[in-house]
Amino acid sequence: MQKTPMTLHGAEKLRVELDELKRVARPNVIKAIAEAREHGDLKENAEYHAAREQQGFIEGRIAEIEAKLSTAQIIDVSRLDSEKVVFGATVSLIELESEEAVTYQIVGDDEADIKAGKISVSSPLARALIGREVDDIAQVQAPGGIREYEIVEIRYR
Repeated sequence: MQKTPMTLHGAEKLRVELDELKRVARPNVIKAIAEAREHGDLKENAEYHAAREQQGFIEGRIAEIEAKLSTAQIIDVSRLDSEKVVFGATVSLIELESEEAVTYQIVGDDEADIKAGKISVSSPLARALIGREVDDIAQVQAPGGIREYEIVEIRYR
């Protein structure tokens, strides 16, 4: 079974969501189904069908999270210390053409959120950065052509 890298923070967020689904959402939807059944004819009962649909979504999400956590290789970023960019690193870059400064943390696929400055380890930019050091230039094939980034700082938090 292939392990999927995930930060400690990302795994904790999934555990919190799983707990919320199991302790709150699942019992609420079961209660909603029971109430809808009390209204009689299930064929034409929109509340019943909506609650069953919601139950399917909740059960599917629970199974998905459990599967992700079971195959996760959880990495505590605070324990990392390297001169090179590795999974979990927060990297400050300068895009050479525009001289725009950006900072990204390299995280697992499920944790990626570009608005929060988190990019997936499997993204083209992360793949170009892995193994590089401060002052190295990383080239990334983008839709508009090749973009070059200079690594200004690497940190682990």
